[in-house]
Amino acid sequence: MAAIIHPLLTLLASLSRQELARQVTYLRAENQILRSRLPGRIQLNNQEKRKLLRHGKKLGARIKELISIVSYSTFRKWVREMEDGAGQAKPKPDQPARKPGRPKTAEGIPELIVRIRTETGWGYTKIRQAVKRLAHNVSRQTVKNVLLVAGLGPDPHSDPDTWNKFMARHAATLWQCDFASKKKWTTKGVVDLYFLVFIHVGTRRIWVSPCTAHPTADWTSQQARNFAMHVDEHDLPCKMVMRDNDKKYPKTFDDVFTTSTCKVKRNVPESPNLQAHVERVVQTLKHEVLNGFCVVSELHLDHILRRAADWYNHRRCHSARGNLPPVRDSDDPPVIDLKRAKIVCDSDLGGHLKSYRAA
Repeated sequence: MAAIIHPLLTLLASLSRQELARQVTYLRAENQILRSRLPGRIQLNNQEKRKLLRHGKKLGARIKELISIVSYSTFRKWVREMEDGAGQAKPKPDQPARKPGRPKTAEGIPELIVRIRTETGWGYTKIRQAVKRLAHNVSRQTVKNVLLVAGLGPDPHSDPDTWNKFMARHAATLWQCDFASKKKWTTKGVVDLYFLVFIHVGTRRIWVSPCTAHPTADWTSQQARNFAMHVDEHDLPCKMVMRDNDKKYPKTFDDVFTTSTCKVKRNVPESPNLQAHVERVVQTLKHEVLNGFCVVSELHLDHILRRAADWYNHRRCHSARGNLPPVRDSDDPPVIDLKRAKIVCDSDLGGHLKSYRAA
């Protein structure tokens, strides 16, 4: 008898499981169809969460095959929160759930961020600090998003005070200086001779100091005083002198300018592009003048530098000055009748430097 009843019960149990599996399959398909008609995210209140936890916790890991409203990791997070919060006061069922995502930026903050950027050109962090001082806490990302929407992104050319604008603003009173060298041939070998080059950024006019084999602090300071006297004698504007961080510049060099209406601006280390104007002058003097001579004494080099500075200021044409010399009578030179006027070639330094003019 037992041998007959046991297989019968097994068959009934198998049929029951098959029937339940088919029902579950149907409910899952129906649930998928319904979920496709709903928004991508469904907000549940605390009562609904507890209801899902009460029924779903009993299924264990098998709920992974059924759950669809939230992810399995979110469901496990609810379980951990329920276990950690056991014995604590439960939230009220009708307590509204907080909306997901970041809270909206307070009214007036975007306008303030845009105003600060347009008036100062500050970066994201500095603007955030300025807003913080007004008792409004915003993130750096919020500042960035607001500026991007306003079309004020991190484009370096959108900064109201770029380096080019700084140079243009101070060009009329800005000078740059730099050391240059030329080798002197002696019976004991080659010796470096040093000299200082100054250029007026606005007019490209230059001043070149005498040379020395020993650029001491006293010598460098004396050249600064000589340059200051040259500026005063020719009534040239000089309110700022830019220099690099060469150790040959002593403190007394800066004192020559800081005691007057001028001031010294030191460049950022390892930034030769900030001295582009005077670096280009040094290159011109070397390639077009000094490389054509073998210097044998300080007097020899001083003579070459004096003639080269006069040629550069009065006869050498410069592209930044309309292809005319830095020092000239007017920006519109008179038109020369080439058929009637005689063109003369002026040469200097033994014919090494040449220029042309009307006789």
